Amino acid sequence: MKPILHFAHANSYPAGTYRQLFAQLGREFDVGALDMHAHNPAFPVRDGWHELVDELIAELVARYHGEPAILVGHSLGGMLSLMAAAQRPDLARCVVLLDSPVVAGWRALAWRLIKRFNAEDRYSPARLSARRRNVWPSEADALRHFASKELFAAWAPGVLQDYLAAGLAPHPDGVQLRFSREVETAVYRTLPHHVGRLVAGEFPVPVGYLAGRISVENRQAGLAATKALVGRHFQMMPGGHLFPMEFPVLTAQAIRDMACDLLGAGLPLCADARHG
Repeated sequence: MKPILHFAHANSYPAGTYRQLFAQLGREFDVGALDMHAHNPAFPVRDGWHELVDELIAELVARYHGEPAILVGHSLGGMLSLMAAAQRPDLARCVVLLDSPVVAGWRALAWRLIKRFNAEDRYSPARLSARRRNVWPSEADALRHFASKELFAAWAPGVLQDYLAAGLAPHPDGVQLRFSREVETAVYRTLPHHVGRLVAGEFPVPVGYLAGRISVENRQAGLAATKALVGRHFQMMPGGHLFPMEFPVLTAQAIRDMACDLLGAGLPLCADARHG
């Protein structure tokens, strides 16, 4: 049987956006993912994302019946995976973070104060997501809208179409984004400030990090705490914060290699790579 790999998506990008990445990973892993995080009323978005971690844990238990999985998460999904592994290490064999830096030290303190004074929109992407356009007359109009933006133009061929296929729903005026912009904004506003303390000391499962070489998010958050957590299990990737969309094939290979590096003989599929 293939080893279980559970993927958690980035904020505002439903799991179907990663179809090409999953297709590559599916050659060697049993890949699972929750369609959209943060949209279940039973697990509301609140400060620190504790309920979203509970949502991920509930998904892991229900889907895999207690069998531990390789947890892979992009941005939001990486933090949720890391916090879930800290809370329930029995459910995680290892964690692979994709451009999901740990905010710690003075940056965490500053973010805590920013939230206390309700200034989140001045210092986070919430200032943009709160006003993001989310309705178009047709799917073709939505495609033209996103394709004209530099961020999406850098994606691998077909990934934008996967995002729209997974992310659009009917609307009286045409189509709209399924991932609510209100939820997206709430996630940005409630970014945790406690993760640095959570990962201080020895973490209960191995953790690796894949970082976008030109990621603004890594630069803003700093990588010192992340590097202290993962040690030598750190790799730079071409592209920015959304490198899994820009280089899905390369990202899948890097995830496989990182999982092998973290688990070694515990992952039989890595034998060929070791012998090679």
